Amino acid sequence: MRRLIIVAATSAVALALSGCSSGGSPSARSSSTSIAGTSITVYNAQHEELTQAWADAFTKESGVKVTLRNGDDSELGNQLVQEAAASPADVFLTENSPAMSLVANEGLLATVDPATLAQVPKAYKPSTGTWTGIAARSTVMVYNPSKISADQLPTSLLDLQKPEWKSRWGAAPSGDDYQAIVSAVLANKGKAATLAWLKAMNVNAVAYKSNGAVMKAVNAGEVPMGVIYHYYWFIDQAGTKENSVNTKLAYFKNQDPGAFVSISGGGVLKSSKNQAAAQAFLKFITGKAGQDILRTGTSFEYPVGSGVSANPALPSLPSPQAPTIDPSKLNSKDVTDLMTQAGLI
Repeated sequence: MRRLIIVAATSAVALALSGCSSGGSPSARSSSTSIAGTSITVYNAQHEELTQAWADAFTKESGVKVTLRNGDDSELGNQLVQEAAASPADVFLTENSPAMSLVANEGLLATVDPATLAQVPKAYKPSTGTWTGIAARSTVMVYNPSKISADQLPTSLLDLQKPEWKSRWGAAPSGDDYQAIVSAVLANKGKAATLAWLKAMNVNAVAYKSNGAVMKAVNAGEVPMGVIYHYYWFIDQAGTKENSVNTKLAYFKNQDPGAFVSISGGGVLKSSKNQAAAQAFLKFITGKAGQDILRTGTSFEYPVGSGVSANPALPSLPSPQAPTIDPSKLNSKDVTDLMTQAGLI
């Protein structure tokens, strides 16, 4: 009997050691095995090509099927609020954080796994822990050097409300991208100052339907400059350059609202019936493999997780120059209310 006990104990130790030496902890492998064959639905407002690449790589690694429902930030955010606990969504991905805050403020998001949150620096996630950053984009001024020189550019986004800039800059106020920038002004300067700036913008800015249209107009010399996100310019530069060849970029500094870095968010729905798989997906895209897909892809956004560096074509993200704003404070409802009051939407 003693010999049998000793043999059994030795065999148990050997099995444990062999499990540890085969790449990854037993708990990690059992977790991966337990979610294989399941499926999740992702409400996706991020770039479709990027999220599809994430989904394909995650499925290959985990065995989890990922179904994408694509839309824009406000559309999908409001849909989730309407669907509430009856939503078929397991994960929500956004381009900008206000829509994520809208859903979070309704109490619809689960707490993100601590291991996932640990992969993302403090600057790129909210204090609440109900969602996390998955990518970032920087606000920039695109300008046409033949129409305005670099030393003539405004040094603050708020300067654009001054009379001398009337009809000399473009923006796309109806888009989710620009509303995220306005949310940074609101968080940084308060409602009164934001409303005054928006009213002046209604007079001064030339409105376009999209950031791409703003850049194209600046390139054509319709307006000397415009406010956009950086990646529109870098995507065009990596291609034909036909909509950016006559332009350059200028970055705001000194924690001006114009230096705002918008965070693309990812969260797991509290109502998801596939919590383990949904959390695993979020961990994957903020991990090294997911962030490497972002770095080498064609969206030209900034990685925010697992220490992955930006695409070599991009300048370093000027985080010390950006205003310090808790992403959970960016409020899409207040922004749209103020923009409506100002006559912009």
